[in-house]
Amino acid sequence: MNRRTWLILALGCLGLLFSGAWMAPEHLSAMDLRLSLAGPDLVWPFGADVKGRPLREYALQGAEVVALPAITAGLVVALAGVFGGLLRCVGTESVDATIQGLGEVMGALPRMVVVLVVALVIPRDSRSLMPMALAWAVLAAPGAMDEAASVAERLGGSRFVEALRAHGYSATRIYLVHVVGFNLRPVVVRQGAETLMQVVFLEIALSYLALMEGRPSFTHPDSSRSWADLLQLGYKSLFPSLRYDSEHALWLGLSLLGLVGLMTVSIGRMARAR
Repeated sequence: MNRRTWLILALGCLGLLFSGAWMAPEHLSAMDLRLSLAGPDLVWPFGADVKGRPLREYALQGAEVVALPAITAGLVVALAGVFGGLLRCVGTESVDATIQGLGEVMGALPRMVVVLVVALVIPRDSRSLMPMALAWAVLAAPGAMDEAASVAERLGGSRFVEALRAHGYSATRIYLVHVVGFNLRPVVVRQGAETLMQVVFLEIALSYLALMEGRPSFTHPDSSRSWADLLQLGYKSLFPSLRYDSEHALWLGLSLLGLVGLMTVSIGRMARAR
């Protein structure tokens, strides 16, 4: 597949994610026990939960929970990668060594522990995924910076910049076009897309943990639902002894995860080098 096809797929997935977040209702619909666990044939298009509320609202509210924090975290990591690559091209060894040392210290921190500490520090009435997404991005940034710096080093680093200057290119064209646009772009865009997916999975993991423990969610208010609610409702259908007809919830949750995975792959392939 060429890059244009991957671009269309990436834009389509991003459009679905943000349109879902934009259309998300503030609260779920009223309960209707007559439609308990109704399938898509009765409650279009994804069926209903155990209280007869449409699963479509779960999907929309889950998109609202993850969309902006995940994109923000991806942008933070991508910009950190650009900074790391440009820093290697500048050729300042003392600054480069200092940044590398700080990156090693931050990279050694256990991410999940730090994220859980951030989640516990946030006041209950201000619960949001954004602080945890930013904490995850900050901890993931050193890896992106190291990989981008390695790409810049293979390119020639400061020698490559000096060679282009000798040919009369301006600093803007050298750094933004040749270094970032032509060489660092595949790395930093892929790193940002992977961080986006990691934040989505992080939110699902934290919400699922809260559901299983019977605690309020760390990532969203009580009035909202996460994609973890779909998985928690749907996995019971895997056990025939429970006689819980919630396969439609499981398939919807897995499809949403597949959408995020497809978006991540598409963004990375879209930005790959020629």
